[in-house]
Amino acid sequence: MTSADLVLPPTDQQTPTAALLQAPEAQVLELAIGDMHLLLEQHGYVIALYPSGIRPEHERRLHSIRSVLESDRIALVKVDLPPLGVAVLVRQLRQLSICDFSPGVVASAARLLSHYIYAGALLNSVAKLDRVPVSLKSHARSWVPGSQFAVLAGPEPQLIKVGPAAEPLAGPAFRTHLLVAQGQLQSEWVQETLAPAWKVQAVHDTRLPADSPRWWGTGKLVEFAAHLPDLSVLYQLVASVRRERCHWCEMELIGDRCAFCSAPLATPANRRPSSGVLQLEAGERSGP
Repeated sequence: MTSADLVLPPTDQQTPTAALLQAPEAQVLELAIGDMHLLLEQHGYVIALYPSGIRPEHERRLHSIRSVLESDRIALVKVDLPPLGVAVLVRQLRQLSICDFSPGVVASAARLLSHYIYAGALLNSVAKLDRVPVSLKSHARSWVPGSQFAVLAGPEPQLIKVGPAAEPLAGPAFRTHLLVAQGQLQSEWVQETLAPAWKVQAVHDTRLPADSPRWWGTGKLVEFAAHLPDLSVLYQLVASVRRERCHWCEMELIGDRCAFCSAPLATPANRRPSSGVLQLEAGERSGP
């Protein structure tokens, strides 16, 4: 992981922690290469998951390390999620790392699982928000004192102006827990309105990631992420997808692209979507 504040506490005693791949100004290249070499010696493979909003020099550092080591055992996985969503995904991959999946499957599972993380924020303004489509009308409303906006970045972008007559954000149709990080905006809307509307099973508080104000364009926010909390469900979801073998590096994968060498599948017709687990969860859901 590229930031310590994106490493959430483990959900159980079996979930391992994550290694920190530091920024260039925090560690010279020689030491960073040595740390990566040690990780490879200890664990065999390294999955480096990092947000798409990372600074360019930090991303170049990751590619330089892999290039110097000439290793095909390092997967660089860029994720287009808000900071709290990235933190949730990192923890889910940590959970899956203790299962009987190969490194290639765990790495490529990041793209699959990101579609089941409902990551958003409550904002006092969308004037500087450039990560989610914002209409001119919403921009204008940002200048009205007291306005608040609920924004969902993924899996499908949504934006609403919070108010008594507003329709709630479209949420997950399966059982989730809601992780909430309080910024400088004092509001209980996420806990008191969004959580009941989404029928979440539990709400957990955490610290706001340091990069969240930059990502959302304001420090006056409450960031949230609804996610699948149970390892058994995550396991079934990943296991339900057909596994392929990369034609280039021979790593096992799910989806349409190898996470280790970035090669696409040679025969896209062989792919199939995941099956069963989320339909089963939705059918069993009876509310919190």
